[in-house]
Amino acid sequence: MNHFLTINDISQAQILELIALGKQLKKDYQPHSQALAGKSIVTLFEKPSLRTRVSFDIGINKLGGHSLYLDQQNGALGERESVKDFALNLSRWCDGIVARVFSHRSLEQLAEYATVPVVNSLSDLYHPCQGMADFMTLSEHHHDLSKVALGYVGDGNNVTHSLMIAAAKLGAKMVVVCPPGCFPDGAVVQQCQQLAKQHGGELLLSNEVSALEGVDCLYADTWVSMGDDTPLAQVKQKFMPYQINQQLLDQTGATSVLHCQPAHREYEISSEVMDGPQSLIFDQAENRMHIQNAILLTLLKD
Repeated sequence: MNHFLTINDISQAQILELIALGKQLKKDYQPHSQALAGKSIVTLFEKPSLRTRVSFDIGINKLGGHSLYLDQQNGALGERESVKDFALNLSRWCDGIVARVFSHRSLEQLAEYATVPVVNSLSDLYHPCQGMADFMTLSEHHHDLSKVALGYVGDGNNVTHSLMIAAAKLGAKMVVVCPPGCFPDGAVVQQCQQLAKQHGGELLLSNEVSALEGVDCLYADTWVSMGDDTPLAQVKQKFMPYQINQQLLDQTGATSVLHCQPAHREYEISSEVMDGPQSLIFDQAENRMHIQNAILLTLLKD
């Protein structure tokens, strides 16, 4: 691993190694408390954040490192100065770059010109740290991830892409249920179907919630992606049949529920389910920090 831009860049073995390391860190940080001593990580944010910013900042501190937050008050990345120059300058000062950006192309350019590792903390195409945290959370309840059936319901987006890639590489089953016209990117779907075939997994897409019957876990995300100013009320009629609620849990037989947050309660998920016994949502949020630290340790271990 030189960078971490998408789960597609790492192997099944590396996914499992990162999850194992994340679980070790969650149990005890003491052996790694000075692993990043003397190292500084720039965390760059073009978009607002709660979980990503806090989990990286505190997580880096737990490893003995220093986190420097950069917002984009001067405009989007590449406007005030080129992404190339941005990467070349930062590389002279810091030991790693964590970037949450609008365009995945910005991350690719950062990785192309930076001489330090670059981590994707969210782009328009992928959210790999989230996907890794999600499968770490599932691994806490399922010994063999290849036996897991994950059901994603709602709007196909960057989170869906990362989940599909991880599930396919792990040989798991994933069912993606979206309203017509809201499916994930077709090229990513084709890529994931091929990966699933190689690893013994399965990827199914449908606009019928009945396709979710038999999944182990239901997963939701917001119906309106970050940066889209469409009012939730405007899409409610289209998406309401896809809400995760107790009725859907009973119908599918799912034993757990995930949501990457921020959650809009009573829209994509009911409070009854979000606060209920099947919810792993706040474990999932905590695990963002542990898996991200596993990624940073792996990238910076030399």
